[in-house]
Amino acid sequence: MARPNDATTSSKSLLLIAFVLAIAALYFGRGIFIPLALALILSFLLTPFVTLLQKIRFGRVPAVLTVLALSLALVGAVTWGVAAQLVEIMIQLPEYKDNLDAKIQALHTARGSSFSRATATLRDLNRELADLPSQIPAGHSEESRSSRSAHPLPVQVAQPPSSIIQDLHSLLGPLAGPAETATIVIIFTLFMLVKREDLRNRAIRLAGRGHLHVMTQALDDAGRRLSRYLLLQCLVNATYGILFGIGLYFVGVPHALLWGVFTGVLRFVPYIGTLLAALMPVAMALAVFPGWHHAAVVFGIFVALELMVSNFVEPLLYGAHTGISSLAILVAAVFWATIWGPVGLILSTPLTVCLVVLGQHFPQLSFLAVVLGDEPVLLPEQCFYQRLLAMDTDEARSICEAHLKTNSLESLYDSIILPALKLAEQDYEREQLDLGKRKFVLRSVRNLIEDLGDSYAEPENTTSEEGALASIQSDKFQPAAAPLACIAATSGADDLIAIMLTQLLQQAGIPSRAIRSASVERMVQSIQRSGAKSVCISSISPSSVAEARALCRRLRADAGDLRLVMGFWNLESGVAQQRLGAGCISSVVGSLAEAIMEVRQPANTRQAEAPEAMPQNLSV
Repeated sequence: MARPNDATTSSKSLLLIAFVLAIAALYFGRGIFIPLALALILSFLLTPFVTLLQKIRFGRVPAVLTVLALSLALVGAVTWGVAAQLVEIMIQLPEYKDNLDAKIQALHTARGSSFSRATATLRDLNRELADLPSQIPAGHSEESRSSRSAHPLPVQVAQPPSSIIQDLHSLLGPLAGPAETATIVIIFTLFMLVKREDLRNRAIRLAGRGHLHVMTQALDDAGRRLSRYLLLQCLVNATYGILFGIGLYFVGVPHALLWGVFTGVLRFVPYIGTLLAALMPVAMALAVFPGWHHAAVVFGIFVALELMVSNFVEPLLYGAHTGISSLAILVAAVFWATIWGPVGLILSTPLTVCLVVLGQHFPQLSFLAVVLGDEPVLLPEQCFYQRLLAMDTDEARSICEAHLKTNSLESLYDSIILPALKLAEQDYEREQLDLGKRKFVLRSVRNLIEDLGDSYAEPENTTSEEGALASIQSDKFQPAAAPLACIAATSGADDLIAIMLTQLLQQAGIPSRAIRSASVERMVQSIQRSGAKSVCISSISPSSVAEARALCRRLRADAGDLRLVMGFWNLESGVAQQRLGAGCISSVVGSLAEAIMEVRQPANTRQAEAPEAMPQNLSV
């Protein structure tokens, strides 16, 4: 029988092998996968239009054929116009030579400079190295000629009969490859749009595994999100290219349609695509117009459009980001460009968005959302605890300070520090956290909550009798009728929770004090000396139920009218009451906010019944 470690190692090895095989398949099968990926993107892009035609009584096949025909007509018209302007540029290029030579000459360094002399020296060395093969001695040349065979063999090359496909290749020349790819893409897209439901059902059958309802919702949501994102991205890039082309037309740059189309297409390429789209019309302006004014105007149009679209239009339409981290966008661009070339570079962002959406909806592919997505993969409390484990108290404090900018101290304690202490206690009980590291975590948290308590405490709300009266008369908080004690069932994290609860109670105008964990006898004596009528017991570790039960029973025996609120931060209330026994405690809470509400409730009830009986003086 294989050990668990051996099984884990074997599964990781199989995953690595599968990953390598997938990359090899994508590379060597790019002749099939590139058209398939293009067809998939187009099917998501065109599905809303097909659905719209079906809603106005079109059949599935007529709707698909109509959408494809209109799309091909639009692409064909744009391609024809771009090709015509590209041919014109090639014809007119010699006319721009003099203007380009003048600008290049203006940028040249002075002929007598050190850089020019170094460049000339390197040029001479290159020329001498290139002439070395011609300097072979004559004797060597004669020997090589004499060694040749005196009787050459006659060779006759026979051309095999050509086929129709070869004739088409010869006719189309360099356009044969793109034409084949485009034909395959159209066929794939046609079948994907016509057989959309069948493909969806097969995907659900493969990935559903008994969760039909969940997988149906996930697949429908993923399809809608991808269609919406791709459609909006195409609209934004097309509008960007149109506006840029119009601006170039009014500036007077020739072939504005060509540069507008290039700009719209290159915007699909992350980061560098937009810069490349701007460089080409700027170079055209430099070649056509004398001086630098027109090139500067073209670059200014590009900057204005980019700032407006990136900062206002895109965040308004589909959010400030694509859901992919910046590093993942760069890695994806390099990856897809390496295995698929320029087409992969253009498809890198849409394909990566597809992978992230699939990872968010399908549990089997969740690692894709973790690796490629930009959403936090660790919760704030996990980040806080992890930085404490790394002994980075500065970043741990930064997490708390960032949370406090938009949230209260109670929210910080309840949503970050208390869950982090739960994680620490769980790791310590599993023997995954050693004693030294646990002491460091607890000491760091103690220092943090003491500093926060000092910064949030009001001077008149802590020790003096006037401060207590001011808290009582506050309209915002209604204090308890007697002092309250917060005690820890066990030492360590429970002591810190008692301190946090005391701070929050005092901030809420409820006089209270924290009692550190000790023997049951000493804690009972401390409660009796404080004169507390309400006690909140903190128990974060499931193994501390025995200590909490012993403390509750002793307090019930010595003071039967004492109100006991048990804070079980790691157990459900029903489980906690079952373990403690009936009649041991008054109530069970699971968060600091619940504890504060539970403590304040009796005072509010009594005030509603008999307002004149409200106490006028409390001692802390």
